[in-house]
Amino acid sequence: MTTDPVALTRRLIRCPSVTPEEGGALDLLSAELTAAGFTCIRIDRNGTPNLFARWGDRGHARTFGFNGHTDVVPVGDAGAWTMDPFGAEEAEGWLYGRGATDMKSGVAAFAAAAIDFVTATPPDGAVILAITGDEEGPARDGTVAILDWMQQAGEAMTACLVGEPTCPESFGEMMKIGRRGSLSAFFTATGVQGHVAYPHKAANPVAAMAKLVDRLASARLDAGSAHFDPSTLAVTTFDTGNPATNVIPAQCRATVNIRFNDLHDGAGLTGWLSQQMAQVAAETGIGFDMTTSLSGESFLTPPGPLVDLVARAVTAETGVTPVMSTSGGTSDARFVKDHCPVVEFGLVGHRMHQVDERVEIAQIDRLKAVYSRILTEYFDE
Repeated sequence: MTTDPVALTRRLIRCPSVTPEEGGALDLLSAELTAAGFTCIRIDRNGTPNLFARWGDRGHARTFGFNGHTDVVPVGDAGAWTMDPFGAEEAEGWLYGRGATDMKSGVAAFAAAAIDFVTATPPDGAVILAITGDEEGPARDGTVAILDWMQQAGEAMTACLVGEPTCPESFGEMMKIGRRGSLSAFFTATGVQGHVAYPHKAANPVAAMAKLVDRLASARLDAGSAHFDPSTLAVTTFDTGNPATNVIPAQCRATVNIRFNDLHDGAGLTGWLSQQMAQVAAETGIGFDMTTSLSGESFLTPPGPLVDLVARAVTAETGVTPVMSTSGGTSDARFVKDHCPVVEFGLVGHRMHQVDERVEIAQIDRLKAVYSRILTEYFDE
């Protein structure tokens, strides 16, 4: 008897696991995996729920891992949904619910593939599932906590696949072999408040901040690299908090976010931002401060054994040769890449986080087939 990934997806959707609530999703998976012979350990840190599951003895030279998350973003306006966000209702070949696409179907597919694989053809090696409840949130105590625990416990994956949605429009068209880095910078410009009729008695931070923001937004960071598009800088907020039209404010704030490729790192970009800020400060006489938040460095898993394996499996099950992409936002692969080689492959993701989030039911079975083939070929090599 095989494990039905669609039925498992339904059960997971019915768990209201909005970050940081576990909602019963990890308990459900733990019960299913334990029954199949996996050793399951909860690795909760600072109130964040996580699950580590291993089939096979610790320390195998060949240990394939899957990574994913069961937490979901908030429903938003529940009245705008045509289906119960946690009802796992079906209509016209679609399964509806928060997390249907991102990414309870992916978790269900790799859990079902792993259970059936170790049951039917026990490998000479180990299979690990690292599943977090903190991917949609701060991500400080999710996959990071699992990897920290694994290092302390002597657990290791030799390769890992993250089951996030990767396909823009059609199943099988894209896999991720890397991700851009993400750096946010928070600027504060401080001048001297005064009356707009007497600007010579004030020092206006707004004009200085506008000059800095224009300089940053106009910069060409690079032309791209072999596997990455050009890096981008976006201004995400510009604020004085000043409701008066006759007052020059004392402070102005702005935030920018840089999505950067493998030609940069967080430290280098932070230095560049500091340099630009210092130049504007010198030109305007306005004081500036900056803090930064680096959510992940760029990384690449070059074409090689793992990338080729996943691409072959996708092509064999879909008839499509996947594009090897580094586009999109960040994922927990940015943490896994420090542990072992990692790639990403999953469903079509264009309905994730939306009202009436839904997944095409047939895709869930096809995704399980891809994951099953990956496991078979990995341990046959």
